[in-house]
Order: sequence, then structure tokens, then C-alpha cells
Amino acid sequence: MRSAMPDTKTLYETDFLAWSKEQAEALRSVGRGGGSNQLLDWENLAEEIHSLGVSQKAALRSQLRRIIRHLLKLEFSPAAAPRGGWFESINDARSEIEDLLEISPTLKRELGEAIPMAHRQGSKAAISDLTAHGELDPAALARVRVRTYTAEQILGDWFPPEPPRGE
Repeated sequence: MRSAMPDTKTLYETDFLAWSKEQAEALRSVGRGGGSNQLLDWENLAEEIHSLGVSQKAALRSQLRRIIRHLLKLEFSPAAAPRGGWFESINDARSEIEDLLEISPTLKRELGEAIPMAHRQGSKAAISDLTAHGELDPAALARVRVRTYTAEQILGDWFPPEPPRGE
């Protein structure tokens, strides 16, 4: 908790995640000290405020997972028809992440932990999708399992090259 919570309203407007953590801790502190005569459920109120910040982390992870899932499908699926939807989904997820990071710049610190988790989960989902359509032979499956993308590739304008198409 900050020693002198300067301008919490500004923090609320510029970094919601940091604000929610700060406010949850302040509520817990007041609740522990009994410094208020208000009949409030301090601990649960603090938990609910804290959970608002946690939900932003979950939203970030969800969008990262979606991007990785579709990058893998673009890279490894020879199918032509769904590609446009995958591009659209990736661009939409990138915009969602941009919005989240603008609202809560503190979320940028979560990327280092969130990206590896998103790789594991997005890879599993892509493998399931590609396997369901008979698009993964054992060699391709092995490549998908070890394929990773950098933060710049995930969050930037990068897309993988098109895979060779079978005839």
C-alpha cells in the first residue's frame, strides 16, 4: 500500500489494476483496525474490489490464448476457408489487449507470466482443432508442440507465413 495515497481518483482513471489492488489493501487495513463505525463487510468488500483487478488479468490471458491458438492454426493448417476468420480473431484479440493495457498499464508486468501459460493452453486448443480436422501428422504435431511466439509477434502486426497447401 502507498504511504500517502496521492490522488487515487487519478490512479483509478490511469491504471485500474493498480487502483483495485491499492483500494482492496486500504479496505483490509481499515477493517483490521476497526477504524470505521460503518457497518460494512470490509473483508468481502476488499475481496470484491481485488477481484475486479483479477478479472482484468483473466481477460488478458484469454486474449493471449486466443491469439496463440489462431497463430498456430494459421501456421500449420493447410485449410483455406477459415483463414480470414482467424486473422479477424487475432486482430480483435490484439485490440482487446491494447484496450486492457491502456486501462491498466500494470497488466504489462503480467505478460511475462501470462504468455507461457497462454502458449500451453493455446497450443492444446490448436492441436485439438487441427487434429479434429485431420490436419496434423506426427511431424507437424511435434512442431506445433514446441512452437512459441515472442511477445512482439503475439501483440504486434506479425502473422506467420502460409503453410504449403496439399493438392
